[in-house]
Amino acid sequence: MLAAENRVRRSADFTSAVRRGCRAGGRRVVVHLLPPVHGDEHESRDAPVKGGLVVSRAVGTAVVRTSVKRRLRHVLAPLLDDLAPGSLVVLRATPAAATATSAELAADVERGIARCLRERGGRR
Repeated sequence: MLAAENRVRRSADFTSAVRRGCRAGGRRVVVHLLPPVHGDEHESRDAPVKGGLVVSRAVGTAVVRTSVKRRLRHVLAPLLDDLAPGSLVVLRATPAAATATSAELAADVERGIARCLRERGGRR
């Protein structure tokens, strides 16, 4: 479970991460990572890293979507510590996530975050 302070709640934050962040696509999960940008309101050194999920109806029924969300939250929570304060991470599940194991989801998320960190920075 993500702590309340680590959840992306505002639509504007989701939009910023998806439109301006680094995108690393996998077969099951697409990672959007927006490191803190100078001048942004989420740039503060004390700002927590925030993570959000996008799991559309294309993934499956409500039960399947909820299961995918729980597994993605479980994968994402420990990875937030490796990111720079103020970063935004959005995970977008693809329909293939419905039948994926937790290990496969974890591999896709870790690979996507690592790729974005290599391309744009974002570590402490």
